[in-house]
Amino acid sequence: MSMILLVVLLIFVCIPHQTTAQVEEGVVNRFDTSYKAPHSPQKATLYSMVLPGLGQAYNKKYWKIPIVYTGFAVFTYFIITYRNEYVKYRDAYDYKTRGDTLFPIDNDYVNKYTEDQLISGRDFYLRNLEFNYILAGLWYILNIVDATVDAHLFDYDISDDLSIKFSPAVNDPLDMPHFSPGLTLTYRIGK
Repeated sequence: MSMILLVVLLIFVCIPHQTTAQVEEGVVNRFDTSYKAPHSPQKATLYSMVLPGLGQAYNKKYWKIPIVYTGFAVFTYFIITYRNEYVKYRDAYDYKTRGDTLFPIDNDYVNKYTEDQLISGRDFYLRNLEFNYILAGLWYILNIVDATVDAHLFDYDISDDLSIKFSPAVNDPLDMPHFSPGLTLTYRIGK
C-alpha cells in the first residue's frame, strides 16, 4: 500500500503541471517581472533640486547633463570675472577718495582712472555681477522645470498610427439665414 502511494506521489512530483491563479484587479503580483513602477515627476524634481542634472539622469536624458553644467560654468566664469573687476574698481575708488598715501595699494586702476571713471566702472561691474547671479538662479530653476516636464512626458505614448485629416465643412447656424464655410479637423489614434 505504501509503495503505491509512493509511486503516485512520484508521478505527481515528476510530471510538470501548469497552474493558473486568479489575480485581483489593481493588485500587483510581486513575482511579476513585467511590472514597471511608474516614472515619478516628484523624484525628478527633487533630484534636480539637490544636484542639477540628476533629474535629467533619472529621466534618462543624459545628453542634457553637459548642457546644464556648461550653463553653470559660463555663469560662474562671468560671476568671478565681474566680481574681481568690481573689487578692483571699488578698492581703487576707496583708496583714491581717502587720500591715504601711507599704505600703498597694489592696484593699477588708482593712477589709471579718475574718481568718476572709477565710480562708473564700479557700478557697471556690480550691476553685471548681480545680473549674472539672477541669470544663474534662473538657469537653476530652468534645470528643475526641464526635469519635471520630461518626467511628466516620460511614459507618454503616441501610437504609430496617428492620422490627421482636414476636410471642408459647411456650418449651418440655426439663427442665421445663410450658411458659412468652414474647415473640419479630424484626428484618429489607432485603428
